[in-house]
Amino acid sequence: MTTLNWAIVGTGEIAHDFAAAIRQVNGRVFAVCSRQMDRSRQFASECGAEHAYDNIDEMLRNSSIDIVYIATPHSNHHSYVMKCLHADKHVFCEKAITVNSEELKEIQAVAAEKKLILAEAMTIYHMPLYGELHKIIDSGRLGALKMINVSMGDPKEYDPKNRFYNPELAGGALLDMGVYALSFVRCFLSGPLDQILTSVQKAATGVDEQSATILRTSRNEMANVSLSLNTSIPRIGTIGCEKGYIEIKEFSRADQAIIHYADGQTEMIQSGSTDQALAYEVGYMNRCVQGEQIERTMNLTTDVMELMTRIREKWDMRYPFEQKLASSEPEESM
Repeated sequence: MTTLNWAIVGTGEIAHDFAAAIRQVNGRVFAVCSRQMDRSRQFASECGAEHAYDNIDEMLRNSSIDIVYIATPHSNHHSYVMKCLHADKHVFCEKAITVNSEELKEIQAVAAEKKLILAEAMTIYHMPLYGELHKIIDSGRLGALKMINVSMGDPKEYDPKNRFYNPELAGGALLDMGVYALSFVRCFLSGPLDQILTSVQKAATGVDEQSATILRTSRNEMANVSLSLNTSIPRIGTIGCEKGYIEIKEFSRADQAIIHYADGQTEMIQSGSTDQALAYEVGYMNRCVQGEQIERTMNLTTDVMELMTRIREKWDMRYPFEQKLASSEPEESM
């Protein structure tokens, strides 16, 4: 198996964790890029990367790079992904992959034109547990799916300048944690959405601080999604079927679930390992780039982004830079 050269854009905590996963799964952290050269050099030293950069354009001129992993705030994902694709690099981008559906369509068009792999780093799509749960639901032993409940709440200190509350950084609960919740929902709903009902409480900066959303499909499946930046809510996903329900705690990287049958019996389902969540992502991307597997997650990513865009439209909530998106130039450096 060929060892692929990965480049990492961004040097935060998730980038460090992902670098470890790359090294674990037959990959090489070949280059690192940050706005600050001292941070790039330190990161490169820690993960054994050969090259450190403080300018993404300079990094992308390195022809030895196979895949770029983008681990920056989602407000600048679009511009960085576009740069990488135009430089003929495959891209694995943290969630949310873009801010809205229009941005996503643009990067998808370039990836398709250049025949490059583009994928979102959504752990839910790669955890082995979800494959097992799909088999159980598809088998019919729980009857038809009827209702999904999913909740996420993580209190953040109010600061208009941080990425959670700053509209210039595409702040708010929806793009930060809602992308997980809606990806969970999208994994299991079987039909197209027929109805969206949603209510939001906005922070003083105008971003969504907490929200409740009800979704309904053409098959009358429903989902409730609760998000909050100002209160603790356990990360629990529940899939309700005619003959019982499935409960998944810490669902974003879950390796076990409990089936509660209507007759009172329970069954534990375990598959994969939470600790290997990022390694599953790296392995998946490696296989796609090497032609061993067809990329299969972008349809899910597209549906979730469309859903988040529609929800924000119902809230009448746009980020300031979305108004000038078409005429703005991408950043030249980080």
